[in-house]
Amino acid sequence: MCHQCDYAEMLKNCGLSSTPNRLSLMEIVGNSTSPLSAQDVFDTLGRTRNVSRVTVYRILDILVEKELLERISGGDRSFRYGMAPNANHQPHHHFYCSHCGNMECLNPESIHVDTDALQRTFPGLIRKVEIRVDGLCKSCLRLQRKNSA
Repeated sequence: MCHQCDYAEMLKNCGLSSTPNRLSLMEIVGNSTSPLSAQDVFDTLGRTRNVSRVTVYRILDILVEKELLERISGGDRSFRYGMAPNANHQPHHHFYCSHCGNMECLNPESIHVDTDALQRTFPGLIRKVEIRVDGLCKSCLRLQRKNSA
């Protein structure tokens, strides 16, 4: 959970007004321990607000465009959303369970990419490196071992 981010200030710094839906959406994503699908965000937001699915997608798109949130590729050809790297959120990679579809954040220190070396060998400008590790989460692995025993 993020108790350090001032979502209203973050929106203001990007030139966006702090609407109740934007603030609530930022809180939902910021307080999650793992990336969320748009459906997860819609379902959670819908518990306290009357909001359309289109509105949720529009807000997600705006917040990704303004680099407040990041859109993360899922192994199931969908996207998840998490906080974009900032002073309170280090860049990190993700683990995707190919069985249950759960996505987890990996420790920022678990995978290191030398972007300086990459930049020296690549003629373009690198803005983001996204690494997703696919496999079985510990719950699915435990279930698989139990069923095969």
